[in-house]
Amino acid sequence: MFWRIAAAIPGLECLGAVVRAPRELPVPALRSLDDGPRPDFVVTAVPWDVNAGVVREAVARGLPVLSETPPAPDADGMRALWSDVGDSGLVQVAEQYLMVPAHAARLAAVTEGVIGTPTQVQVSSTHMYHAISMIRGFLGVGFEPATVTATRTTAPLVDPLTRDGWTGDDEPKPATTTIGVLDFGEGRSGLYDFTDNQWHNQLRFRRLLVRATHGELRDDEVVRLLGPETIARTPLVRRQTGYDLDLDGFDTDHITLGDRVLFRNPYPGLRFNDEEIAIATLLGRMAAWVRGEGAPPYPLARGMQDHLLALAVEEAAGTDRAVVTSREPWAQE
Repeated sequence: MFWRIAAAIPGLECLGAVVRAPRELPVPALRSLDDGPRPDFVVTAVPWDVNAGVVREAVARGLPVLSETPPAPDADGMRALWSDVGDSGLVQVAEQYLMVPAHAARLAAVTEGVIGTPTQVQVSSTHMYHAISMIRGFLGVGFEPATVTATRTTAPLVDPLTRDGWTGDDEPKPATTTIGVLDFGEGRSGLYDFTDNQWHNQLRFRRLLVRATHGELRDDEVVRLLGPETIARTPLVRRQTGYDLDLDGFDTDHITLGDRVLFRNPYPGLRFNDEEIAIATLLGRMAAWVRGEGAPPYPLARGMQDHLLALAVEEAAGTDRAVVTSREPWAQE
């Protein structure tokens, strides 16, 4: 997906892929980071247990890195990686969920103060660090300690669709749901709710709720206080081209809240789906950052904090006790 999207975006080119064994690829196959022309940045797309080593190799060569999520598999691994590469300032994390069009529009509404100051975020959509990224992003919390509690329950659920496609199986199987509560203090909290295979199982809704001082956002609708004795409900509306007699081609145009444009597709005409738009945005921001033309897309410290809290949810669910996180070496104001 990375090289396919890079090929479609003006100003980006994938120079090659470092692979362990030569094979047919749409880009040159390289044996090491020292082969081929020197890139502006490297993307790691490798398993958890080897990612940190690849990041170290790139940083040792002075190469900026867009690291796979999570950057290391556990807290000790992240501390060791931060000790080795944190001061380099070369590492960003490929965390794209807040760049998905619907989430980007919701985040814009919250950031603009449409519902006041956010106090609680509930996410039932994706797992671990991705969900934590959304919770932290909508709340605007940083690296402060958090108290985490969590539980797991198992119940029967039909699983008709997986990463590999339709299963053809309509028999319920045991599915585990993990629910975690993260208390960041000062009235700010997050609710994590994930069921096995919720990414692909269309029998479970994806839900997002942002509660704030002057209203709340629920999926694609906002309720808020406009003035004395005036409460309004307003939908977030996506303009999607290509329906009915719209001959402009199938594409996302923009997302609005009333007369506010919250999101505008930065890659019109490419007919990207939402995930592709998010990854294209991430790659575009990474390219701008390494050229000195934009802000860092998702610094390593943020990605590490997301995974630290995700691990705390898993630990709390597994031990049935509260877990209190500490300020880590990567904590930044």
